[in-house]
Amino acid sequence: MRLSTAEFKAWDRKAITLLGMSGVGKTRLACLLRQANWFHYSGDYRIGTRYLNEAMLDNVKRQAMEIPLLKKLLLSDSISIDSKISVDNLKAVSTFLGQLGDPEKGGLGLREFKRRQKLHHNAEVAAMKDVPEFIKRSHDVFGYENFINDAGGSLCELSDPEVMKILAEHSLIIYIRATEHDEVELIKRAKKEPKPLYYREEFLDEQLNSYMQEKNIEYAALIEPDDFVRWVFSRLFYSRIPIYQKLADQYGYTICSNEIAKVKSETDFLALIEKSLG
Repeated sequence: MRLSTAEFKAWDRKAITLLGMSGVGKTRLACLLRQANWFHYSGDYRIGTRYLNEAMLDNVKRQAMEIPLLKKLLLSDSISIDSKISVDNLKAVSTFLGQLGDPEKGGLGLREFKRRQKLHHNAEVAAMKDVPEFIKRSHDVFGYENFINDAGGSLCELSDPEVMKILAEHSLIIYIRATEHDEVELIKRAKKEPKPLYYREEFLDEQLNSYMQEKNIEYAALIEPDDFVRWVFSRLFYSRIPIYQKLADQYGYTICSNEIAKVKSETDFLALIEKSLG
């Protein structure tokens, strides 16, 4: 969606999609706007509660069934297992996505890892295609005037060409580009606290092959999960930058992460958007 500053100001029911790497400030901004009565649509929350919920619970139940006491209680319906996902707590989603490597260290085998990656990909595509429906529902059902789509950091990796077309048709696309300083800090943070990531399969195969050759590892099951994430993160990070910029150039607008960091209110945010459109 392309708008002039005047058109944006006159837009009664604003709908904005935030793009960018995890950690650039999308969720902080969305939470801030939520306090100003914007509907906060979290792609990861939708993935976890709608599209991966059964798979995540089955994974936990499968492990619980290995424990005789829990197996007995589950089979007799004496206990139940459920997830407690919230917009502010999405750990269940990332835990299910998992990390590749040694099962003894909490890793997943390559086949299972790729299966979950595929499930996550399909779920993210579906969650983003749900955005138009939720823009309407947020107003008609819940009475919100404005809508903010807090998209996941892997949005640029999706292979479905309809996703960006749908988002651009129904919302203003804002790409939050990390400054060089923030790039360094995000990479430092990822190496300090490695977390599950989504990879395009071709990218994963290429990087996995390079990693195993460099580390002289014969089988993926011998990989130390955290070490692989630390090694691959910067490569993934820099591979995504030109993809995101291309999407922003084609469908929306770019704002730097240091500008977003200064936003403390809805008024600040709207002023920044108006400046960017101008």
